[in-house]
Amino acid sequence: MDQALIRNFCIIAHIDHGKSTLADRMLELTDTIPKRQMAEQVLDQMDLERERGITIKAAAVRMTYATADGRSYEMNLIDTPGHVDFTYEVSRALAAAEGAVLVVDASQGIEAQTLANVYAAMEQGLTVIPVVNKIDLSSAEPERVAEELVEVIGFDREDVLFVSAKDGTGVAELLEAIIQRVPSPSGDPAAPLRALIFDSKYDSYKGVIAYVRVVDGEVVPRGKLRLFATGRALEPLEVGTFRPALLPTDGLTAGEVGYVATGLKTVRDCRVGDTLILDDDPAATSLPGYKPAKSMVFAGLYPANSDDYELLRDAMEKLQLNDAALSYQQESSVALGPGFRAGFLGLLHMDIVQERLEREYEVDLLATSPTVEYQVLRTSGEEIEVDSPADLPDPSEIQEIREPWMNVSLITPDRYIGAIMDLVTGRRGEYVRMDYLDHGPRVRQGDRRVLLEYRMPLSEMLLDFYDQVKSRTQGYASMDYSFSHWEPERLVKLDILVNGVPVDALSLLVHNDKAQQQGRELVERLRSLIPRQLFEIPIQAAIGGRVVARETVRAMRKNVLAKCYGGDVTRKRKLLEKQKAGKKRMKRVGNVEIPQEAFMSLLRLGKK
Repeated sequence: MDQALIRNFCIIAHIDHGKSTLADRMLELTDTIPKRQMAEQVLDQMDLERERGITIKAAAVRMTYATADGRSYEMNLIDTPGHVDFTYEVSRALAAAEGAVLVVDASQGIEAQTLANVYAAMEQGLTVIPVVNKIDLSSAEPERVAEELVEVIGFDREDVLFVSAKDGTGVAELLEAIIQRVPSPSGDPAAPLRALIFDSKYDSYKGVIAYVRVVDGEVVPRGKLRLFATGRALEPLEVGTFRPALLPTDGLTAGEVGYVATGLKTVRDCRVGDTLILDDDPAATSLPGYKPAKSMVFAGLYPANSDDYELLRDAMEKLQLNDAALSYQQESSVALGPGFRAGFLGLLHMDIVQERLEREYEVDLLATSPTVEYQVLRTSGEEIEVDSPADLPDPSEIQEIREPWMNVSLITPDRYIGAIMDLVTGRRGEYVRMDYLDHGPRVRQGDRRVLLEYRMPLSEMLLDFYDQVKSRTQGYASMDYSFSHWEPERLVKLDILVNGVPVDALSLLVHNDKAQQQGRELVERLRSLIPRQLFEIPIQAAIGGRVVARETVRAMRKNVLAKCYGGDVTRKRKLLEKQKAGKKRMKRVGNVEIPQEAFMSLLRLGKK
């Protein structure tokens, strides 16, 4: 294919601004999918994506578009997620394209994730085409949103396009604009092969299927290839493109996007960001890959039945291939047995991974409470990173504990400024700046949208921060966040003891000022969740050797005097003393079964 007739682009936007629906109209207009096979959000192929109404995985598809002058263009589209937890998926899609279509809702305007995505595209040097979508809505204000794009981001007014992805208005003009504005790929078809792996998935018949963007050279079926980073040689079983189903072809040339079925059975051999090269004529240098995804949230994942450990390990390996942002390592818990310590980009990412493991791989999971990673400076001068309170060194060896702070951007109508400020400052947040996005006489007082920027600890955002933002602003606010810096804080390890035995899976690292309150909330919850036994169960929250909160699960008492009627009182006393001694012995040797609800109760701490 002539490179001058190839256009590689992706669609970026905030959540629910119409990316997937716009992709549907493009597929219809280019006759990529027959009308009888067409469905809503056709590129969202996972059941979870359809149920939740969000895009989780970036999806690629090749379209053919004929212009009025009779030229036929090959257009490779990559649809991306909009949620902040899946920013890594967006960054990989941007690296495989030359242009990006920025979609903005005509009634909601610029949102927090809109800004994050457009700046990421500009950093990669992509040509950005601004599009105002949903102009068919009765509440649409396309001219106001177009002015926002000009004032806030700096686009030229004549470059902004107006589209309705629902009824197809303006989609043909958008395709023409992509052909006119997005540059064709620049690569050397005669040079040795270099193809960037921007995504992958596992197929039980074809092995690892690598999604590639060919930069130089060409890929042909049955031609021997090698992975640059790992040095693993392979002979592809199949080479093809996305329509959006996998469609085998005679090969891929420079500038094209497609897939290579590698036949590899081990996940570790084929990494996202690696470069595919020829085995007999290898390229001297690899393509710049991706920065490794930095996990922000950590949790323990254990099989509910310890016999399923091998099943969980295989499932984690296969899922990591499809989700490069997932990291994990083996760990063992006294309370829960063998399992894995997994790292996620955020709570939604954690929730999606858990649900995919349970649905796609049929693993019955037990997850511990989420934590963040901390930097610990020992008194010896050594610096270590700790993502589990159980790994924290002895307090006498700790000189300083640093926790991650985030840059948080919130866009909200100005009538909710007070509610947002109250929420953030109550969670140790620090105010940075405030900017009004809406200008002009048409905007009513109270409806002007404002951008609020804060710095706050990631640990304070884990539990229910996003839910609180939405509820306090009646759903009008949007949020984006990114890593800022490490900050030394007065953090302490809060241990939970059940019947005098520390439960490592329930340990928390909390700020000293909130330790007593969180300890009290947790032991109260655990008291109602742990079933009663024939002996009394003390539940304690402790910092070091100091108990800060305690609750007791009362013992069930069997009536041993039921068979005694009348007679000597010493006989009754003897039975009661025998029962008391038995309870004491049972308390000493008895095991307390802690249900999964106890571990999940940590997620709901602070919620009323």
